Parts: sequence; C-alpha cells; structure tokens
Amino acid sequence: MLLMVGCSKNQEEKQDVEDNEGRDIEVVEKETPSPYTYPLTGIATDEESTDRAISVMINNHPAARPQSGLYKADVIYEILAEGGVTRFLAVFQSEKPEIVGPVRSSRDYYIQLAKGLDSFYVFHGWSPEAKVLINEGFIDSLNGLTYDGILFKRASFRKAPHNSYITYENIVKGAEENGISLSGAPTAYTFLKEEDEVPGTEVSSVSIDYSTDDFFVEYKYDSSAENYMRYSADQQTVDYDTGEPVLVNNIFIVEMEHAVVDEKGRRDIDITSGGKALLLQKGKMQEVEWRNIDGRIVPYANGAEVSLVPGKTWINVVPSLNQVSY
Repeated sequence: MLLMVGCSKNQEEKQDVEDNEGRDIEVVEKETPSPYTYPLTGIATDEESTDRAISVMINNHPAARPQSGLYKADVIYEILAEGGVTRFLAVFQSEKPEIVGPVRSSRDYYIQLAKGLDSFYVFHGWSPEAKVLINEGFIDSLNGLTYDGILFKRASFRKAPHNSYITYENIVKGAEENGISLSGAPTAYTFLKEEDEVPGTEVSSVSIDYSTDDFFVEYKYDSSAENYMRYSADQQTVDYDTGEPVLVNNIFIVEMEHAVVDEKGRRDIDITSGGKALLLQKGKMQEVEWRNIDGRIVPYANGAEVSLVPGKTWINVVPSLNQVSY
C-alpha cells in the first residue's frame, strides 16, 4: 500500500521504499500548504507576517518616470491630484524596496486610505488639508520637509520637485527616531484559492484616459504569466534602478465623486460612499461595486466581498467609468 505522507516543503518529494515482497515502490509525499499568507497579497509565507504596512507618496509626473520601488509594492492607489496629474500611494508589506521615489506631497484622501491599512505614511510636503491631519496626529508619518537632505536625499539626475528619494533603511530609522512601531500587519483581503474560477467576460486589455496623453494608462494581459503589464503614455512601467517591470494580478477601477475645491485645482474625493467599479483578474472583467470597509477599498458583488487573485493589486480611482475603455 502506498503511504501518503504530509509534507510542508514547497515541492512534492518522492522516496523509494520496498513493499512486503521486496519490490521497489515510489511514495509521493504530498505538499501541505503553508498556514500563513501575506495579508495584502495572499502569497504563502513560511512564517506569520507581522510587519506593519508602509505607504509612500510617489510622484507620477512624466519628469519623475520611471520611478523606483513600485514593482515591490503590494497595493498601489492611483488617484488624480491637481489638474489631470495622477499620483501614487504605494503600499509595501510583503516586500521591502531598497529605495523608493520620487517621493511627493500628501493629500488628505491619500492619508485616509493609508490610515485604512494602519500604515506608516511617508511623504514630502502637503496640502493645507493634509497638513491639518498630519499635525493633529491622525496617522503615524514621516515628512520629507523635516528630513530633507537627512533621511530624504535629492537625486542629481532629476530636478526638484521630482528628485526626492528615501531608502527603506532610512524609513525604519525615521520610525525609530520618532518612537513609531513598525509591527502590526494590516487587515487581510480575501483571496481566491488555486482551484477557484474567475468569473467575468474575457478582456485582454483595458485603458484609462485620466486627462492628457501623458496620463493615459493601459494594462495588457499576459496569458502565459497570468498577470498584467502596465503602461503610461505608451511606455511600460518599469523600475528605474533594476528595469524590473511592474506586474499586476488585480486591477480594481473604482468610480468616486470628485470636486475641485480651490484655485490650485486641489480635489475633494468621496472615498466613503461606495459605487460602481470594474475588477479585472486573469484576463476577465466583471462589473462590481466598491465599498469602504474600515478604510479599505474592497470589491463587492451580491452583498459579499469579492476575493482577489493572490498577488499585486492596482486600484485606479476615476471620476467616471466613462474614462475606461477595453
């Protein structure tokens, strides 16, 4: 008789043994899934992940591309700042970037989203509304205005305000200097199991017209790798330092109400009320809704949270889904 033995290793192993008549038989030790996964990616890990998430404001002006560190982010929010310019909130938890940037200034809705993941918030400068929240201690944070040239370094190959960078080592140092703990994992998303089917209509690419050609976003599905490649202004989004592409497993496009609130074009964005959304996974798209659950923006359908594909997630916030084509 074949003895099926549990195995906690990453791959199945085979052993040769003898049966009662001395004949060689092959015993397959079956893989036992790891009991632990990273909370924001659903990827298996050998040890429980207790690290706090770190959220960094990232510049997306054409003069700031390609950026550093984006390919290691678990979740990235892309949202309009002033005018037609988008900005990123990159959330790191399962992987730590050696260097990240260019770091840019804060807005109040980014702070609220970072707070929803109980993250340590890293930024360089602020709007008046963001300044109030930071000074009130709404979120644990690190401001480049305070540490410019100390923890935040100016790159010589770019001009301000597109040249502020920070290393992960200095993020940790900044937290320690301010008595801020970097322990405490964020609340986990729900994830599909390997055998689960992804519902929806087959869609091989999707584009978002935020404003001008400089902020025209496109995702293209790679069926062999089962992930999406991202493009801005027809240029693939890659890492400045390594050339590694940004690859995405979940694209969550959410429609939120936007309002311009001052002469500089700053915006008030309703991140709480919920609304229409599109979710793309494994080459398929489904119409869903978004909800704000304790500060996290999550997909819902038929009254239940929709599970994500394990991997990276990009959340694109738009004033209207009419800006989306596929």
